[in-house]
Amino acid sequence: MIKTIERHFLERKGRNPHATTEFCWLLSGITLACKIIASQVSRAGLLDIIGNTGEVNVQGEEVQKLDVIANRTLVRCLGYRGNIGLLVSEEDEEPHVIADSGDKGRYIVLFDPLDGSSNINANVNIGTIFSIMERPVNRETDSDVKATVLQPGLKQVAAGYVLYGSSTVLAYTAGYGVHMFTLDPSIGAFVLAQENVQMPATGKTYSVNSGNRGKFPDHIKNYLNWAESDESGGYSSRYIGSLVADFHRTLVRGGVFLYPETKKSPEGKLRLLYEANPLAFLAEQAGGLATDGSQRILEKVPRAMHQRTPLIIGSKEEVEKVLSFNGAK
Repeated sequence: MIKTIERHFLERKGRNPHATTEFCWLLSGITLACKIIASQVSRAGLLDIIGNTGEVNVQGEEVQKLDVIANRTLVRCLGYRGNIGLLVSEEDEEPHVIADSGDKGRYIVLFDPLDGSSNINANVNIGTIFSIMERPVNRETDSDVKATVLQPGLKQVAAGYVLYGSSTVLAYTAGYGVHMFTLDPSIGAFVLAQENVQMPATGKTYSVNSGNRGKFPDHIKNYLNWAESDESGGYSSRYIGSLVADFHRTLVRGGVFLYPETKKSPEGKLRLLYEANPLAFLAEQAGGLATDGSQRILEKVPRAMHQRTPLIIGSKEEVEKVLSFNGAK
């Protein structure tokens, strides 16, 4: 039996208050956008859409041509879904307010349109990350749109990512486990591949940009020294440089991904709302952990739309081992 993500989600009706046809309409907007992005990514070299635009985004990063296409695609595919009130993109300085949604605009969708886009010309796996929250009940009187967006990760209704690789894979959670779907190009649908994915509790793999090692805090350096020593029993280093790809491998095989603060970036580099929160939701639903080194990611109350954070995420015992080097729990 072919089971799409929309059908799979509706089967949670009665257990999840958001498992409605209305919410599936929102999900179908995400899957439609990601199918279009997957098509563009697979033909990037043929369509002359590899490379940067010469512009810099709100994050201070060079904008890639595919960044623009992915962002525009998500905004267009979600902008006419009547139950979405706000669209918040990593690429844009301000949220997109969906004026036509009115009181029906119950949800906020936050997204990183194309994570790892700087790796496009190297043909490295890249992806889309998304997070869905409810707008506060008093939204009619709340004139501060940004304040509406600044909710902790614990408030997420659903989250997920799409990985564009040898196959296009979608993983999502709505608070009842993590489920994976594969895009079947013959029918143009994401089809259920695995339910209730569990991250292995251990995994002798660590993923970190070792080029920044000299700038890491001492406790991270001490952990890496231990992982590379005979005492650890032999850990392997695996780092792709595309967050979605690194997290997907960690989710499936176990291990730990580290992107700690540095002397140059004391607040970390990854975005809390668009990257850390949705992946932390997935990690915890799969039995893993996610922390900034001192606090659970999902409990962090954001102060700004584009706030950055350190991130340590992965198998429960592996994250706890990293934290043991600075005494954190």
